[in-house]
Amino acid sequence: MPADNIKRAIQRGTGELEGVSYEEITYEGYGPGGVALIVDVLTDNKNRAVSEVRHAFSKNGGNMGAEGAVAWMFSKNGGNLGESNSVSWMFTKKGVITIAKSAAGEDKLTEIVLEAGAEDLSDEGENWEILTDPKDFEAVTEALKTAKITPEHAEVTKIASTYTKLEGTQANAMIRLLETIEDLDDTQNVYSNFDFDEAAVANASH
Repeated sequence: MPADNIKRAIQRGTGELEGVSYEEITYEGYGPGGVALIVDVLTDNKNRAVSEVRHAFSKNGGNMGAEGAVAWMFSKNGGNLGESNSVSWMFTKKGVITIAKSAAGEDKLTEIVLEAGAEDLSDEGENWEILTDPKDFEAVTEALKTAKITPEHAEVTKIASTYTKLEGTQANAMIRLLETIEDLDDTQNVYSNFDFDEAAVANASH
């Protein structure tokens, strides 16, 4: 590849190339079994982005309408892209922080995070899970840092109010759909209310 082409590619990637602007777009839709999906993309080509997301749905047994159109009917095992806000009402933006139980006891951790503004602390097996309002996320993570407690994972994400559990072929189809969308170059985040039994799905795939 000529040196000029390489330079332009780098400039596009870093936003230095004039005439290239990036747009943030959110697509909403449904996957197999009626699972709700939100896909955030960052793209310099809106037509390419919607085409790739549409292809991801259709490739995995679904279909979708044009952006902004009323959601199409479900196909047999697939998904579709819905109109704006068709699924976003099911999700709430929250800070989620995971702490290994070996890193801190419940009483000490509760005192630290609640004082810093956390909303909830729950037992998730081997870990503690802390939920915060997005505006309090930084204060809570800083309080943990001050206490020398290192999270296993910490991010501001979207949490579903209810979950849809799938089994067998539908669960496998949903996993393929998620993996396909996550692998797209423009994809930034994917949120869903998909729930499944990991062991059952693993057995079904063999």
